[in-house]
Amino acid sequence: MTAIPETVLAPEILCELRHVDKEFDQAHGPPLRVLQDISLAIRPNEVVALLGPSGSGKSTVLRILAGLTQPTRGEVLYHGEPLHGLSPGVGFVFQSFALYPWMTVLQNIEAMLEAQGLAREEVAERATRAVRVVGLAGFEEAYPRELSGGMKQRVGMARAFSLEPEMLFMDEPFSQVDALTAESLRAQVLDVWSPRDRNPKSIVMVSHDIKEVVYMADRIVVLDANPGRVRTVVEHGLPRPRDYRSPELLQLVDHLHDIITGMAMPDAAAEGVAAPRVFEPLPHAGAVEIEGLLEYLDARGGREDVFRIAADTDREYGRVITATNGAELLGFVETPHRTVVLSSEGARYVKASPAERKGLFREKLLELLLFEEIRQALERSETHRVDRDFVLELIALNLPNEDFERVFHTFVNWSRFGDLFSYDGKTRTVALH
Repeated sequence: MTAIPETVLAPEILCELRHVDKEFDQAHGPPLRVLQDISLAIRPNEVVALLGPSGSGKSTVLRILAGLTQPTRGEVLYHGEPLHGLSPGVGFVFQSFALYPWMTVLQNIEAMLEAQGLAREEVAERATRAVRVVGLAGFEEAYPRELSGGMKQRVGMARAFSLEPEMLFMDEPFSQVDALTAESLRAQVLDVWSPRDRNPKSIVMVSHDIKEVVYMADRIVVLDANPGRVRTVVEHGLPRPRDYRSPELLQLVDHLHDIITGMAMPDAAAEGVAAPRVFEPLPHAGAVEIEGLLEYLDARGGREDVFRIAADTDREYGRVITATNGAELLGFVETPHRTVVLSSEGARYVKASPAERKGLFREKLLELLLFEEIRQALERSETHRVDRDFVLELIALNLPNEDFERVFHTFVNWSRFGDLFSYDGKTRTVALH
């Protein structure tokens, strides 16, 4: 009998990581290892989910597979060949909607297709078909400001589907919408994926929602944290469509929950050893908004009820809360009950000259770990510049449940206001001011 070559027996692999490490340089000490010895292969006709605690590098794995980030060591393959640059077979749905606000729904989708160099007729045909697939027929001429969060994410999905990608990558795609909308979108994604005669052939997703993962995935890759590495791979063959309430699904949810919580429980801190510093989420508040809040409080004796602030300033209550959170993070206010009170630092700030205000704001920024880490990285860099992606990776790694694009926007806004860092949108680099 003639032996069948091993290459014939081996299942087709769309993309693959082999023994991948990812490290970031630090200003002091050894490099920060984000991923360690990650090996992962994506096969056709499967949904793979990456699950793990904060610091496990889930989003970094996805970005390396897509070619958005380069590994420090190891191989990244696409159809068995080394991947150089962006993967041609991937469509990406991000956590943030990332729509062009000046474009309509249809124009947002067409912009992605035009960038691929497609003929105008094909652009129009694909965009129109994608709108129908995600249930947005009738909203082609609507602008993002006119859409709900769920509808905005549908536009993001339509852009990815219109590219007819071989693989669909999704990074926390449903975390910004309500529970009912998320349930509908999950089912819709699976409906688009399920026919075997068209793309996407496979889906790779990052999620922190265990029930979502069990509902969608065929294979669940559970990652350890600090550094991220594969702890176990759980394969399950529950028939589709799946029922969120079925005993089998709930049993697997409980099993994964036990794995994750067991991994996430830190060892008891040694007596007398300080707890490590953690990254603080940045509220999406402009520095000018925060300064305006401080000046308002100063004019009213240093304290005011938060509802009164909203009424007096004719601002949406949510915006007032966001500005208050930003001011509190920087140490300029305190918030006992419903009252916002200027701290001693806040009172010092409003009495200072414009130049002194810049210095005080800069000092407060450097008390936050994100800004301090970036400052150290810039000082260590020969050019005193770092790529935008470096900052995004740092945010995604340390604040995995946050909208990292929005955090980056706040980071840039506060940095510019405090004359700490500058950001060049053309070169996509952050530099010392």
